[in-house]
Order: sequence, then structure tokens, then C-alpha cells
Amino acid sequence: MKLLFTGAFGFVGTNVLPLLKNRYIVSTLGLSSQNDYCVDLAKEIPCLKEAYDIVLHAAGKAHCIPKTEEEKQAFFDINFQGSKNICMALEKSGIPKAFIFISTVAVYGCEFGNDITEEHPLNGMTPYAESKKKAELYLKDWCREHNVVLSIIRPSLIVGPNPPGTLGYMIKGIRTRRYLSISNGKCKKSLLMVQDIANLVPLLIAKGGIYNVCDTYKPTFKELEIIISRLLGKPLPFSIPYWVAKCMAFIGDCFGSNVLLNTLTLHKITKSLTFNNEKARRELGWEPMNVLDHFKI
Repeated sequence: MKLLFTGAFGFVGTNVLPLLKNRYIVSTLGLSSQNDYCVDLAKEIPCLKEAYDIVLHAAGKAHCIPKTEEEKQAFFDINFQGSKNICMALEKSGIPKAFIFISTVAVYGCEFGNDITEEHPLNGMTPYAESKKKAELYLKDWCREHNVVLSIIRPSLIVGPNPPGTLGYMIKGIRTRRYLSISNGKCKKSLLMVQDIANLVPLLIAKGGIYNVCDTYKPTFKELEIIISRLLGKPLPFSIPYWVAKCMAFIGDCFGSNVLLNTLTLHKITKSLTFNNEKARRELGWEPMNVLDHFKI
């Protein structure tokens, strides 16, 4: 089967692409000249040379906080308009049998909570969340109109070599001894091994649907700190009480982004945020990889 993979040279793509090539005939599309189609989806409708059976749409913008209106608009240009542009290209080259969209748990708009399911309202208000929500709605209508099996996966924090976001911050902080454990790292997070996205593809193309995708086990920050420290050969981070961290975060807010701790970071590492993967396990017959068993730096 022929598979078109957008965003194949991002963090997710570089880890997933080799696994997909073992199973499918893969063409890639993205900004890099390494791609079969070097296209800026935010601005162009690509000219595809052939029809594809499957589309795995991972191209998108994430992991940054916009400071200007232009930066906010970039999320919609890439995540929403980019999704429209790939669909318009497919209308010319041939409609696929299945379309898999990598969305995000950010669409729920939850800063904390436990065992959040797919039934939770889509309350995300950030440009990232809003742009992904708009893309989801568009793809639902487009796939329904063209009789395409649509799968929308909403990953939690993704684990793999050199991860972005919160995990990248933790690894860098522990490596440079600029990371503090707060209240002994008691809060929990849902994680997903990046390889599981490739494992999900054959299950999704047969079934379709909307799924939270994450490990069943929800590790604490302390467990993550221990495994990262061990892999890096570094001592465990020093732990401070919450009230000390709160004072440090307030000071950090006053001095900008290049600080050890600010309020945003404090919330991310002291509030549990976990998601329920029961629907994916039940309907797809999927069993996720255990993150702590496969964690790599």
C-alpha cells in the first residue's frame, strides 16, 4: 500500500518513518529538501504525482508560545490551512482509502485532571488547540464527503530521542543541573512512546475513529526524574518545597523566559494531567508500549 507522510522529518516523523517503510511504500511531504515533495503546506497546495491509499498527516506547528498576532496566525496557517491544502491536493491526485490525523490532547484545554476521555468537551483556547480543533472539524466533513476512513489520534506527551516540550526541558535541565524537583515529583503525566504511532497505523486504517493515545501506566515526575538521571549518569535533582518553587516562579516571571522556573513551568511540573486510553485499547485491540521500559534520551 502507498502511504503519504506529511511532517516526516519532524520529531515524530524521524522516529516513525523507518518503521513505516518496513510495511508501506512511503512518500514524504514537508519543508525539507529531504522530502519527496518539498512543499510549504501553509502556503501551497502540493502537486502530488500519484494517488495514495493512506495519508498520515503529522505536519504541524507546536511547542512554542506565540507572542505576536503573526505568531498566533502561524498556528492556523500550518495546522488548519495546511490540512485543507493537503485535502485539496488529494482531490486532484486521487482520494485515499484512509486518512490519519495527528491532533493533540491540548484540544481539551485541560491544565490538570485525571483519566480524561474523548468525551471531554474541546475547551482548548490556545492558538495551538484552536487550530487543531478547526483542522479536526474540517477533516471530519471532508472525509465524510469523500467516503474516507478518518482516524484522529490525540497523543499525550510523546517520548523519544531528543523530545521537544516539557520532556525536553526536563532532560536539558537534569543534564545541566538546572532542574529542580518540586514536592518530590508526586504529580503524574500520561506519556506515549513515539514508536507507538507507527504501531497504530495498521489498526487505524481498518477502523477509524477518534482516540486518546498514551501509555496505560501513568508515571510520576519522580519516576521520570529517576530514569532520566540514570540514563544521563547524573545525580537526582535537588527537591524543594512547593512554596519555595512558587516564590522562584514569581521572580522568574519578572525576568523573562531564560530562567530556571516560571509560573507556566511550575504548573506543568506540579499538576497531574492524565488521559484515558481505554477506547483505543478496546476498539483497536492496541496495547501501548510501557514508556518506562523503553525510555531513551
